[in-house]
Parts: sequence; C-alpha cells; structure tokens
Amino acid sequence: MSPPLLKLGAVLSTMAMISNWMSQTLPSLVGLNTTRITTSDTLTQISPKEGWQVYSSAQDPDGRCICTVVAPEQNLCSRDAKSRQLRQLLEKVQNMSQSIEVLNLRTQRDFQYVLKMETQMKGLKAKFRQIEDDRKTLMTKHFQELKEKMDELLPLIPVLEQYKTDAKLITQFKEEIRNLSTVLTGIQEEIGAYDYEELHQRVVNLETRLRDCMKKLTCGKLMKITGPITVKISGTRFGAWMTDPLASEKNNRVWYMDSYTNNKIVREFKSIADFVSGAESRTYNLPFKWAGTNHVVYNGSLYFNKYQSNIIIKYSFDTGRVLAQRSLEYAGFHNVYPYTWGGFSDIDLMADEIGLWAVYATNQNAGNIVISQLDQDTLEVLKSWSTGYPKRSAGESFMICGTLYVTNSHLTGAKVYYSYSTKTSTYEYTDIPFHNQYFHISMLDYNARDRALYAWNNGHQVLFNVTLFHIIKTEDDT
Repeated sequence: MSPPLLKLGAVLSTMAMISNWMSQTLPSLVGLNTTRITTSDTLTQISPKEGWQVYSSAQDPDGRCICTVVAPEQNLCSRDAKSRQLRQLLEKVQNMSQSIEVLNLRTQRDFQYVLKMETQMKGLKAKFRQIEDDRKTLMTKHFQELKEKMDELLPLIPVLEQYKTDAKLITQFKEEIRNLSTVLTGIQEEIGAYDYEELHQRVVNLETRLRDCMKKLTCGKLMKITGPITVKISGTRFGAWMTDPLASEKNNRVWYMDSYTNNKIVREFKSIADFVSGAESRTYNLPFKWAGTNHVVYNGSLYFNKYQSNIIIKYSFDTGRVLAQRSLEYAGFHNVYPYTWGGFSDIDLMADEIGLWAVYATNQNAGNIVISQLDQDTLEVLKSWSTGYPKRSAGESFMICGTLYVTNSHLTGAKVYYSYSTKTSTYEYTDIPFHNQYFHISMLDYNARDRALYAWNNGHQVLFNVTLFHIIKTEDDT
C-alpha cells in the first residue's frame, strides 16, 4: 500500500496548488472576479473603412502643393495608448491560454489516475463491508490492520470528489479564456489597433505618394498672394535676402545683402533660424560693388549687376571667384530705367522653374521692359521678349513659370497689375492685391523651391505665400 499512497500524496499536493491558483490568481488575471466579458448579440459591429487614399492634388490657400487625403474613420493616433493596452492584454490572454493548456494536460493525466484509484477505493470499501460481516472467519489482528488503513483512506473520498469538480472548473476556465480571446481580437479589428511601427510606415508611404503627387504639378499661373510673414527686422530701408531654389532639401542657407549700392559684403547663414538669431556662418567680400537690390542666388552662385555698368557678374560661393561676366547689350543702368523707387534698380536678375532671367529696359524698346533668358554658365542671352510696359512705372517684378508679373507700385496699395507670358508672347492686365505692410518694397523675388516671394519691406525681411493654379499632368502628357 505504501507506493500507491505516496503517488496519491503527490497528486493531492498538485491538486491543492491548482485549486488555490484557480481560485485566486486566474480570476484576477482575466477579470472574472469583477466583470464577466460576454459576446452578446447587442455588440455593435463596426466595419473598418478603407485606408489612407490620395484622390486628387491641388494648391492650398497659401500656395503649397497639397493632395486630398481620405483617412480611416477612426482616429488611430488618439487611440494609440488604448491600442497598446489592448495588445498587451491580448498577449496576457495568449500566455494564460498556453499555461492553461499545459495545466489541462497534466490535470487530465492525473485525473485518469484518480478515477482509477477511486474505483479501487470503492471496491476496497465494499470488500471491507463484506469482510466485516464475516470477520469471525479472519484473524482479529489482520482485520484490525486493514480496518485502520481503510479509516485512513476514507477522508480522501470527498477530496477526490472536489478534485473532479476542480478539473471541471479548469475546463470552464479554458472555455472562458477562448471566448475572451475571441472578443478581444474582434475589438482590436474594430478599432484598428496599429502599433507605432505600422503607423510610421503608413505615414512614410503617404509622404512618398504626396511627393509623387507634387511631381505631377506643371507650372502654374499666379492667382493669389497672402501674407506677409515677417521673418526679421534688420539693415537699412533697402536690401536683398534670398535662398537658393536649386539647393537640396537639407541645404537652407540664407544670403543677406544690405543696401543698394556702395557695398561688397555678402553675409551667409546656415538656416532661416540662424538668420533670425543673427548666427552668421560666413562672410564674402565680392570683387566688385553691386548696384540695386535685384540679385539672385542660383545653383550655388550669386548673380548681380556690377555697380555703374550693365555688366552681370556670376560669383561662386564655393570657390570665392568670379566664374563669368557679360555686358547686357543696350540695357540701361545707373538709374536710367529703374523701378519707381529708384536705387539703381535698372537690371533685375531673377530665377524661376524654367531658369535664369534678366529684366531691364532699353532705348530701342522706348524704355519699356525687356525680358531675357540667360545661360546660367556663360550669361549669354538665349532669347528676349519686348513688352509694352514702362520700366519706370513698375514698382517691382518677378518671374513664375516663364511669366513676368509686374506690380503697379512699391508703396501702400500695391498689386500685381500686369503679366507677360514668354510661352505665348502675350500680356494681360491683372488685379492681384497683396499687403504692403511696411509701406516700401525695394526687393520682391520668387523662389521656386519654397513657392514663396522673398521681399525687403522697409528694413523688414518678409515672405509672401503664393497660390498658383496648376494643371495636373496625366500619363499622356509625359
């Protein structure tokens, strides 16, 4: 009898630990001691909507390229914390499910042993009753030993009955875990519980699609000017500041040229932030003084009008040398044909999506504006267009997509009054107002990379946003 009793002791010890764990730890973990989760038919089933989609592209009110994006109905970002908690809860449930499966296998194995032992004990009890009825035929000593062993085993019968009940409880718990896991999985699908990595990848994919959308934008027509945004207050009433439209996205250097004459110093800043704070990174001392404020930085070089001449200079910031210089034939200079504010603004150099341009006036064109497209390397005039707009009546001008836009004044109440298209060699009168906040503009240039107008407004460096009407290229246009 000794070995079976030892085996039974081990079983009962395991059973006691299982019973204690089931009654205390398991209900607490799965929430069954406070709330019972059911899969009621009253739960609202939410069909997830489609993912982020780009339907069309256009310009926003401030002139930036935008694409219309339809996002999922649920706000994924605001539910990120709940989604993380739900994911952690699902992981706990899965771990518990695995543990219960192992426990169930052990329980079933021991339960078969208990059932067998219970049968043997009940049979032993019946035999004892028979022996007790006929105890006179047996020796008193042997009968007494068996009787004592039987008395030791009798208390185990109700314990074994409890063990069977606990085994059934484990099966119930297993079913509850299965139901809970199903419900949580359904909730996760309904609210779209994406983790951070998946959300980040979705954003990256969206940005890629937006960039592809932006590449489909052709040159646009100016529709609106908004602003200005005041970046900084510095320098004299007249000057120029600019960035390079052909620079990479990581290259945001700013160049600053104060005054319209008698100066050769160009100040460089690594970024707009450094420009605002005054953290100058480098200073260039040009070989010649400049005239006016209508300079341009293009593809790493500075293009400016040499003082008291109609000569254009190309200066490299990288090498600190003059790479090219050329006289602009017949161009008036030194306040012969300036803008209305004067300041030796006879020759206006500018750049747009198409390339490098010079805007000036000649006697041959009766002092009216001439537009010339320049070779950026040699400064040779590639082609010229003669307009009928008097240069002295223009407040300022700038090029966008091969069209020259001219303002009617440099003072309060200024607006874009005239435009000339080099593509069609035609002009039209326009009426596009903009806010001349500081009453005197001495520089106004378009930057194709930023799609904004840089301006020097009475000692204030400001930006204007532009709204362009774009035509979206199709596959047939490529």
